[in-house]
Amino acid sequence: MKESHTILVVDDDKSIVELLKDFLENDGFHVKTANDTTQALGVLQQGTIDCIILDIMMPGQNGFELCRQIRMESNVPILFLSARSDDVDKIRGLALGGDDYIVKTASPGEIVARVKAVLRRSSFQQGFNSKILDYGRLKLNLSTREVFVDGKNISLTPKEYELLRLFTEHPGYVFSYDHLLEKFWDGVGDKHTIRVHLSRLREKIESDPNNPQLIVNVWGIGYRFKGE
Repeated sequence: MKESHTILVVDDDKSIVELLKDFLENDGFHVKTANDTTQALGVLQQGTIDCIILDIMMPGQNGFELCRQIRMESNVPILFLSARSDDVDKIRGLALGGDDYIVKTASPGEIVARVKAVLRRSSFQQGFNSKILDYGRLKLNLSTREVFVDGKNISLTPKEYELLRLFTEHPGYVFSYDHLLEKFWDGVGDKHTIRVHLSRLREKIESDPNNPQLIVNVWGIGYRFKGE
């Protein structure tokens, strides 16, 4: 791991910040810290950050809100750190653009390992002129926003493309109706809104839209990307 990598640790618990700082620096990272989102934004404006470890529950603006702001301008890897282990926060964090989700009961050593893993993925992706998500008959070029089904370039609306990108970047994760509404429609709408868009998307990417094999229903909850 290169020493030039700079990690930003954001948590209102100063003892956690100092513990992670010690472990990360011991592994050769340069570490910057912040105890709230205002401080974090200040650090981000000062120079390049290669990865962010971001607490969710903080006074004032929470980690989810900060992530939303960051994703408007940057694809820097974000690892959410939370005291909660339930899937609700995990799914929301991933839907907002998080790259990983770590429960605070994890050891500092595990957290450092997860940082290294997400940096390896990020470096690997940047090593190509274009980032390709390849699921056999379905391929996405994230650099050009092109989508290919059975080798044919298909046309998607911006909303359809962003929906498909979310699912294909997080295969296997279940995204609830509420989280999809929050991410793509600012919480305005209902299940019918999502069903209409998913139906149109399936017509373009599924071999049999009536028997979908790529984006499947999780009854009563939402959808997940399975692939074929």
